[in-house]
Amino acid sequence: MNKQTTESPLNPDLSEDNRKNFTLVIPAYNESPVIRDLVDELKSTFNRHRLSGEIILVDDGSTDDTRQIAQTLTADWPLVRVLHHRKNLGKTEAIISAFQASTRENMIIFDADLQHSPEEIPRFLQELQKGSDIVTGIKIGNYQKSFVSTIYNWLSKKIFRVPVSDLNSMKAFKSEILAGMHLRHDWHRFFVVLAYHRGYSVSEIPIRLFPRKAGVSKYSSPLRIVPAIIDMMSVWFLLLFSRKPLILFGFTGMLMIILGILVGALAFYFRFALGTGFRPLLYLVILLETVGFLMLGFGLIAEMIAQVREEIQQIKRHQS
Repeated sequence: MNKQTTESPLNPDLSEDNRKNFTLVIPAYNESPVIRDLVDELKSTFNRHRLSGEIILVDDGSTDDTRQIAQTLTADWPLVRVLHHRKNLGKTEAIISAFQASTRENMIIFDADLQHSPEEIPRFLQELQKGSDIVTGIKIGNYQKSFVSTIYNWLSKKIFRVPVSDLNSMKAFKSEILAGMHLRHDWHRFFVVLAYHRGYSVSEIPIRLFPRKAGVSKYSSPLRIVPAIIDMMSVWFLLLFSRKPLILFGFTGMLMIILGILVGALAFYFRFALGTGFRPLLYLVILLETVGFLMLGFGLIAEMIAQVREEIQQIKRHQS
């Protein structure tokens, strides 16, 4: 029996184009215990709402029979394609593989664990139809990883000023957004942040969270907050300084150079006015001036790299 959504009618007022012009992306890693229920619920939802979008299930190097079960259960369902990674690459890489194989204008990311109901799919399509470039879900229900998620989402909102309450949830978006974006490993978490800072609009809707039926969560360790914060710093640096790296390196270098001059003046004062030498001050001057000029040089080189990167992106935009 299908799970019910939070507040969605069974038959959303979707245009025929939106009922078919989407790709449902399902990353899956060792999800054989839930694949049968997943396929059954997807078929029910697609029939109920007359959906005809394509479904791409990406078996991300599973060591169980996830791929075989999925292929067997969907052999008579032409809307479904099953892709396969030879080894576990990660959710970001699974999404990219599905994007490269997609033929539709919209994409929906849907986890294979059925913690969200497929009945949410028409609601996301309906929100895209209203004009949003990206639609994210706000999880409602008992979330086992609420501590890590709360910290991560709070930091993201404070640092990136994104009008989204939950970045790690079901989401739908226009496929063109991924076309001009390079996502590094595990950067699917920052997809909304990167897209928002490129000018794409974002909206969010509440979605019900259900307990996992079977299998094991792949993201259960609270220590995941450590690499998430490190990645967050990388994204923050990319957004803030990638276009103008001299702002960081140049300012820091000039500050150290000025401090070196001031410390040098203080050392001269001690030596010639007070008649006492203080050798550590001279070492500090050498350190500040050396590092300062190195930082300034790094900034100038980074500026040239940023200029080349911008020119390459312009060429790609003209070619596309």
